[in-house]
Amino acid sequence: MPSNDLETRAFEHSENERIVHDSSGASNVQLQSPEVDEEQEERYCWVCFATEEDDKIAPWVQPCNCRGATKWVHQSCLKRWIDEKQKGNPYKKINCPQCQTKYIIILPSMGSFAYLLERLDIIANQLSPGVAAGAIVCSIYWSAITFGAVTVIQTTGLERGLSMMENAEPIVLLLCLPTIPVALIIGRMFRWEDIVLRFLQNRQFSIRKYPVISFMLPVTDEPNPSYPEPFPNNTASTSEPLSVIRIFCGALLLPTVSTIFGKTFFKSVKNDFHRTLLGGFAFIVVKGVLKIYFHQKKHNQAKLRRILDYTQENIRKYVNRNHSQAVNERVAAILSQAVQQAEVSREERDEAFINLAAVGNSDV
Repeated sequence: MPSNDLETRAFEHSENERIVHDSSGASNVQLQSPEVDEEQEERYCWVCFATEEDDKIAPWVQPCNCRGATKWVHQSCLKRWIDEKQKGNPYKKINCPQCQTKYIIILPSMGSFAYLLERLDIIANQLSPGVAAGAIVCSIYWSAITFGAVTVIQTTGLERGLSMMENAEPIVLLLCLPTIPVALIIGRMFRWEDIVLRFLQNRQFSIRKYPVISFMLPVTDEPNPSYPEPFPNNTASTSEPLSVIRIFCGALLLPTVSTIFGKTFFKSVKNDFHRTLLGGFAFIVVKGVLKIYFHQKKHNQAKLRRILDYTQENIRKYVNRNHSQAVNERVAAILSQAVQQAEVSREERDEAFINLAAVGNSDV
């Protein structure tokens, strides 16, 4: 029997039981014959909707405190309903959906050996999540150690890095190497560009006497409006939100980028570690300056945007112009593709003529 049918019939059993309780409360006013024998009540299975007349051989059971005709249910039907509720766990407690009485379920003995196997299976199911979590943590830990060792070799040089790790205590390596990727990720989460950008925006009208900063942080000569602005001047509103994947990738790639910057721009520095530090510092500064410039440009763009009146002139000037540009670009792409196909067809035609001439000469 499908699961949906059993759920529906369990709900109908609850509704029928509620009706029985209501009718029993109303029947207290009427006189009832005490000679009615409980064994002669009509039995009605709330799972399969069958009565005792439909199947006189099937065993019946009264598993709960429900009253009336719906207190009876086929033993086999109730077993199927309990199987769907237990979902493979025979020790799960099941209650009646109406009166919430706990069903008394007796499991026959399987023998000592089968019971041992069952307990081992239960223990394995309970330990599996912990073992999986431990394996994941250990994998992350050893990956962090490996990344830390590679970073040490990359920043200090192969010979010096190997010598440092060989002379260090093992416990020191096990504790210090995993902290390298953690420190890189934490440092990557510190967004110093936003702090500098807010500081410069708060003083944007006093920095015009510094040409370099004025170029890096373009300021407008627009007066402050009397109404509230959507983007206040002291807020870096256009900074991007934190991205976990971007922070993770940027932190792990920083040692490699620092090494490349150091070897490219600081060749005169002989010490590998100092050269890598200078390269990383230069990369962070250049990237931060570019990010500050870009964010301020976006801030000014959002601040100076306007919403135009929906007039025919504005439609013709802006909407239709953008549409015509898109159409022109598409037409140009189609024409370019057609020209390329025509050139290919012309080349194929010339090649066919050459082959035909060669065949004619060979026949002669």
